[in-house]
Amino acid sequence: MLIGVPTEIKNNENRVGLTPAGTLELVKHGHTVYIQKNAGLQSGFKDEEYIKAGAKILPTIEDVYKTAEMIIKVKEPIEPEYNLIKEDQLLFTYFHFASSEELTMAMIKNRSVCISYETVEDFDRSLPLLTPMSEVAGRMSIQQGAKYLEKPLKGRGILLGGVPGVAPAKVLILGGGVVGTQAAKMAAGMGADVTILDISAKRLKYLDDVMPANVNTEYSNEYTIRKHIKTADLIIGGVLIPGAKAPKLITRDMLKEMRPGTVMVDVAVDQGGCFETTKPTTHQDPVYIIDDVVHYSVANMPGAVPYTSTLALTSVTLPYAIQLANKGWKTACAENEPLKKGLNVINGDVVYPAISEAFDLPLKDVDTYTN
Repeated sequence: MLIGVPTEIKNNENRVGLTPAGTLELVKHGHTVYIQKNAGLQSGFKDEEYIKAGAKILPTIEDVYKTAEMIIKVKEPIEPEYNLIKEDQLLFTYFHFASSEELTMAMIKNRSVCISYETVEDFDRSLPLLTPMSEVAGRMSIQQGAKYLEKPLKGRGILLGGVPGVAPAKVLILGGGVVGTQAAKMAAGMGADVTILDISAKRLKYLDDVMPANVNTEYSNEYTIRKHIKTADLIIGGVLIPGAKAPKLITRDMLKEMRPGTVMVDVAVDQGGCFETTKPTTHQDPVYIIDDVVHYSVANMPGAVPYTSTLALTSVTLPYAIQLANKGWKTACAENEPLKKGLNVINGDVVYPAISEAFDLPLKDVDTYTN
């Protein structure tokens, strides 16, 4: 198969879809890998490393899309890429369709085959291709939250871990999944007073067993959220419904119950965000303030640490990419149920229920394509 890896052109997206090591594995399987010139440079990988691994370098993004049968990316295509994508071309990347009707309609129009990293779902309901980036984003949420709590950045002016004789900051984490767990680990390690809210009693029991003494767990509902936001210094939104829009757990009116300088970090921004006042921001301009509450909602947080993120991402996407390249997407998805759940849009048809529901679009049975 002819596999293309374009340079990511989303604002401040420094990751790349494939490492030189991943390239070598695909080449060993007999596939041809085309890397756009300098695509890996911001992640710490030079063209020479890709060439040594057996890749061919193409000068422009247009050349990559024109040549490749399968595109391996990190982030969803943006408007300048829409018309570069060909009918039947396989795109393997993060899409987060439910948060963007424009993107959804563009992929329907170009009749490509879209497999979303974030909806590949294992038999235990885990999301293996989303997990490593959720781990990065969860840890970064505390790193960024601690920074924006500083007074010169309009925060409350509180040190996350406090000092002897001065109480630490209070961190409220909405969601006890991968993001919430990693955020709690980081916040607890820095000495903060941490509370995790979740609707799964089983998950809360697990977290209560494994977390240190400065992490508490509570069942999540509106009453509990309203109680905690009054005293929280840093609030992390880490709620995910696979492939669907995130629920709005903090509404606009709740901001008035928070103290000035409270920081909210919405890691769920790719799926529309779990705060009503969330709007996507960039690493270049990451925050905005509403009712004296600092909002951080960068839509590609792991892009700020591209070396770590790219290595972590390729390690989990590569086995699936090899299957897709070796067998073709129809056979690979027919034989691999978790991978089949990654199919979102095929040749103009929506085949993933949450996308159909989000935009009231007709839903076609994915099995009509894979059986």
